[in-house]
Amino acid sequence: MNATAIAAAQLPVVVIGAGPVGLAAAAHLTGRGLEPLVLEAGAEAGAAVRAWSHVRLFSTWGEVTDPAAEKLLAPTGWVKPDATTYPTGGDWAELYLQPLADVLGGKVRLGARVTGVSRAGRDRIVDADRESQPFVVHVAHADGREERILARAVIDASGTWSTPSPAGASGLPALGEKAAADRVSYRVPDLNAPSARARYAGKRTAVIGSGASAFTALAALADLAKSGDGTGTHATWILRRGISGSTFGGGTADQLPARGALGLAAKAAVDEGHADAVTGFRTDGIERDSEGRLVLVAEDGRRLDPVDEVIVLTGFRPDLSFLDELRLGLDERLQAPVELAPLIDPNQHSCGTVYPHGVNELSHPEKGVYLVGMKSYGRAPTFLALTGYEQVRSIVAAIAGDQEAAERVELVLPETGVCGGAGLFDQPAADAPSDGGGCCAPAPALIQLGTTTPAPSCGG
Repeated sequence: MNATAIAAAQLPVVVIGAGPVGLAAAAHLTGRGLEPLVLEAGAEAGAAVRAWSHVRLFSTWGEVTDPAAEKLLAPTGWVKPDATTYPTGGDWAELYLQPLADVLGGKVRLGARVTGVSRAGRDRIVDADRESQPFVVHVAHADGREERILARAVIDASGTWSTPSPAGASGLPALGEKAAADRVSYRVPDLNAPSARARYAGKRTAVIGSGASAFTALAALADLAKSGDGTGTHATWILRRGISGSTFGGGTADQLPARGALGLAAKAAVDEGHADAVTGFRTDGIERDSEGRLVLVAEDGRRLDPVDEVIVLTGFRPDLSFLDELRLGLDERLQAPVELAPLIDPNQHSCGTVYPHGVNELSHPEKGVYLVGMKSYGRAPTFLALTGYEQVRSIVAAIAGDQEAAERVELVLPETGVCGGAGLFDQPAADAPSDGGGCCAPAPALIQLGTTTPAPSCGG
């Protein structure tokens, strides 16, 4: 090993984000005798998770803790919660993430926002001697200080929470969306909080989206409608495609039962009359009527009845702006690593397991930089914490020079129980399996809402 390589090996591995996967990466690095430096933009470890502390996970405690982290926590007397129970985001942060950050101590810096990553002395154009240079990480601290940190490798576990997708079906904000910001939210509301309860109680709310977050919001609004102070609460559920057996997820066939139950709760909200479903609606504009209420306008000119509030739950996307000087290999559609994208592409996969993956699928042309966790999935949905823990186990093994361990698969994932990809959301036939195969055939038929007939699902 030459002097430059020795010097680089003495540098820390910078981990961006002190969430579940970032802290797991730090635990694996510590276990391998490598020095992690975790940079967290928020004021607390797990800041993004704390932002949805009221939401219950559909994974049990047994599926949301990392083995290397547990090993690090064990000497402190930490006791793992009951593996069969389902934590809320708040539980996850307080009972696991915070103790883990405490154990890591000074290896975790809070209020430290990464503003740029590059190679020392090399912008993305320069080839000469590039790979022998350390990474340079620019950090803006909460107190206004700026710092420049050198790193041997960079693991970006910053997630996607800060960049929710807009209401506009084109991927751009709908016309008028920004002007209506006082009535538009991009998060599942905590209806136990007095301010949120007052905002939505007795109001008509449009919920845009078709995933677990939309299910959660619909179920919560239905519960509010049935409560004593929620009379008049009603939701309008906006979907870009038709209602089919896949709309509500895997139901009882889902190997993550809480996730299946969440979809069934959303269906119940519609069946019981607390929500109306509007299908094939691609939002193009948000206007105000004479009373200041919001009117959603579709690309085809359809206009919905006015609502008081809009909750946009159309997914998230990665913030790649601070990685602009690095040579990343990203899929042009999903913004996920090119080797990973085919495994998670919702245009191709209807249901089933995402193949466990690691350093080979997560490497980039810029050697030594990795996107992990939610961020590695780009715009694809259905990420599981277990997937992220396997990612960082493999990556850290590779950084440590243990290629055999890096390429070994140490994870078995549950079936998602979810059929149907993205495709043409307003065309039911988009749910049909492609020539590449899928688990469900023939294409699911539209189902009649307002009945107790269970939604068909692909199966386990």
